[in-house]
Amino acid sequence: GDVVSLAGEMGAGKTFFVQALASALGITEPVTSPTFNLVHTYDGAKFPFHHADLYRLERTGELADLGLDDLAAQGGVVFVEWGDVAKGDLGAGLEISIEHLATNPDARTITIRWIGSRWESRWDLLRRAVSYWSGS
Repeated sequence: GDVVSLAGEMGAGKTFFVQALASALGITEPVTSPTFNLVHTYDGAKFPFHHADLYRLERTGELADLGLDDLAAQGGVVFVEWGDVAKGDLGAGLEISIEHLATNPDARTITIRWIGSRWESRWDLLRRAVSYWSGS
């Protein structure tokens, strides 16, 4: 299981990113932002696919109540919008930052970094896959 934190201002494309990834993984049901429910779970991928949103989180104690670590530990991947709200409390995993490109409001800059040694060993594979998808 993995936790992937997504950061970016309102409208940057965090939900769109998760929707596109879910579609690429074979999830056919509509993927919506879990702003009010905080966590949605989807079937159809080869692994449990969870989508969380911390935008409405009022205190860091609520993070533990969501059980995101438990979801990841069950072999799933948890994509967390507004993960930067947790201020590092999500532990090891990937952090993806999505920002508007100043010269083109329809373009985005995506920055990916890992936290923890587990992703260090997987980084080259991810880098090659992203290069392939982006055509660079």
